[in-house]
Amino acid sequence: MEPTRLLLLLLVLGVSLQGCIAQGGGGAGGLTRGSFPKGFVFGTASSAYQYEGAVKEDGRGKTIWDKFAHTFGKVADLSNADVAVDQYHRFEEDIQLMADMGMDAYRFSIAWSRILPNGTGQVNQAGVDHYNRFIDALLSKGIEPYVTLYHWDLPQALEDRYNGWLDRQIVYDFAEYAETCFEAFGDRVRHWVTLNEPHTVAVQGYDAGLQAPGRCSLLLHLYCRSGDSATEPYVVAHNFILAHAKVSDVYRKKYKAAQNGELGIAFDVMWFEPMTNTTADIEAAKRGQEFQLGWFADPFFFGDYPASMRSRVGDRLPRFTAAEAALVKGALDFVGINHYTTYYTKHNSTDLVGRLLHNTLADTGTISLPFRNGKAIGDRANSIWLYIVPSGMRSLMNYVKERYNSPPIYVTENGMDDGNSPFTSIKDALKDSKRVKYHNDYLTNLAASIKDDACDVRGYFAWSLLDNWEWTAGYSSRFGLYFVDYKDNLKRYPKSSVQWFKNLLASS
Repeated sequence: MEPTRLLLLLLVLGVSLQGCIAQGGGGAGGLTRGSFPKGFVFGTASSAYQYEGAVKEDGRGKTIWDKFAHTFGKVADLSNADVAVDQYHRFEEDIQLMADMGMDAYRFSIAWSRILPNGTGQVNQAGVDHYNRFIDALLSKGIEPYVTLYHWDLPQALEDRYNGWLDRQIVYDFAEYAETCFEAFGDRVRHWVTLNEPHTVAVQGYDAGLQAPGRCSLLLHLYCRSGDSATEPYVVAHNFILAHAKVSDVYRKKYKAAQNGELGIAFDVMWFEPMTNTTADIEAAKRGQEFQLGWFADPFFFGDYPASMRSRVGDRLPRFTAAEAALVKGALDFVGINHYTTYYTKHNSTDLVGRLLHNTLADTGTISLPFRNGKAIGDRANSIWLYIVPSGMRSLMNYVKERYNSPPIYVTENGMDDGNSPFTSIKDALKDSKRVKYHNDYLTNLAASIKDDACDVRGYFAWSLLDNWEWTAGYSSRFGLYFVDYKDNLKRYPKSSVQWFKNLLASS
């Protein structure tokens, strides 16, 4: 899709794509490692499908993203992740890059279809062996593994068998997969992220149809052949929540005593600022957050969805049984936050969007935009959705603290991208002063939220270690601290931001 048309569609749909399209000197302004509490964890983040490649090696099964990326027109540059940045073969080199920076941890995901190629049943020992080598290599360099169990790459076999996350059976199959991982890796892994950005999957995959599996009903199925944007996102979300709760229950009963780990979810969260100081827009910003973070986090803290969702979505919003609510409430050990940007939000005073779309955006009764009175909310990165608003980090940390009674928080993703212009030399691409400023300013706000506001934030993971395949943007978007030369054997080159992090992490 031509970029201006895509921007128009995104703004109409109100879809946030953080991490989707997607993806110098140290301590400017006085920021040092000492600005953060003792034991605060610094790391980088990645995902299996965006990094590994080797999609047909060692018994790996096909995923819904293999199918989606190979469907014409779904990826901006017509690329796929069959090779990606080849971390499957080059992980020792990449781990050394992290060690050289002084990183404490690495957040990566396990590919479900490498462990269980058919989604369930026979375990693929070659996949287990690979991740054992990977985890051991991290630990040998003093880098703590933070493991994501599901980063969007559902085994295609489960999509074919029963439509994947739309069917309640997924709760039990995901638990089987998770338990396989606990048994194989839990003796060395203490931090598990069960799900990455369930909100993005529900909205992008089942409402807007812009990501795998590409289901929606917008504009009389103009964009998708099948789906129901009014109901399916809520069904998928419900199954995500129940799946985490089931896995948490299994872990606490069978593994926690011996392994002493913790389980959380990485939620994708934009910050919303009211477009104006009117009561309507202030309420709209609050409601927008409830339909974003509250939709997925509230059940774990309060046992049900936000009241605004119950009243506006009605019978289309699934209900928890008493037993399910009891299983869900309290099932999060920590809150993961993937945060990139901030938008203005206003009340939608017309029913035009509702009549046109009949989807989750229409249900919110809000419109979110990065502009007010023709002026952007902040400087823009390369991605059309990513505006740089560092203060949003502090506001968001305080929101989570206040709404959920100060839970442990990890910022599981934060970063910005440059473009991938063929006219930019590698020498110039390595001078990423904009990225250095981004991380410095967001981290400065994060440090203030901890020190001045008493938010219980325990770690920060930059997205991303390397430039990589950024979902529907393909290779056109570069989020990495390291530049990857796609034209020369995927060689890795440190950008200025690598030295900046190295200086920060070595400072006192």
